[in-house]
Amino acid sequence: MSDSYKIVYKGGEGEIVEKKSRFIAYVKPVDTEEEANDFIESIKKKNWDARHNCSAVVIGENNEFSRCSDDGEPASTAGKPMLEVLINEGIHNAAVVVTRYFGGVLLGTGGLVRAYQGAVKEGLAASVIVEKQNGAKYKITTDYNGIGKLQYIIASLNIFTINTEYTENVDIEVMVNSSMEKEFVDKVVEGTNGKVKISRIEEMSYVIVDNQVVIKK
Repeated sequence: MSDSYKIVYKGGEGEIVEKKSRFIAYVKPVDTEEEANDFIESIKKKNWDARHNCSAVVIGENNEFSRCSDDGEPASTAGKPMLEVLINEGIHNAAVVVTRYFGGVLLGTGGLVRAYQGAVKEGLAASVIVEKQNGAKYKITTDYNGIGKLQYIIASLNIFTINTEYTENVDIEVMVNSSMEKEFVDKVVEGTNGKVKISRIEEMSYVIVDNQVVIKK
């Protein structure tokens, strides 16, 4: 299991025009084949009057499921190049549909490949791409004398704080990337001379959006 990989947090739309043909890309985060199929069908229904609605899908941390469709374009000039963009960009759990409204001028195989790939890149540029990370939530309890040192350690390691409660003691919940867990625990224990209580609550996946931790399934 890798510590992080890129996913689409929020989909977007992008468009390019090549020799009067419009190529409109729609990007959406998906976690299952059924979600991807529903999305593709919704775009086909929306753009029923278009010449082509080509698609590409990647699902899974290691792209366990991938699929593409040329939807009537010459073989390997649309779906496969679109899929290659997703894979080369390291995107996971995403579906993209590129709708083509034909402008009356043939582009040739090379032109089609460039157009479909260019549209996907525009769609991704309009989307919110984040790193999905594997880690664990920790709870640390300290007295007020130890809070300053603890906050310094958290900041120095770029650990994200989820919540802080001030009562008789101070309870801090943090999210720690899997690759940093040992270093984090060691520094907390050493830096506070073992005077804090530290508990590993649970493993989970998460993303950072607008400098906030968002838990992901």
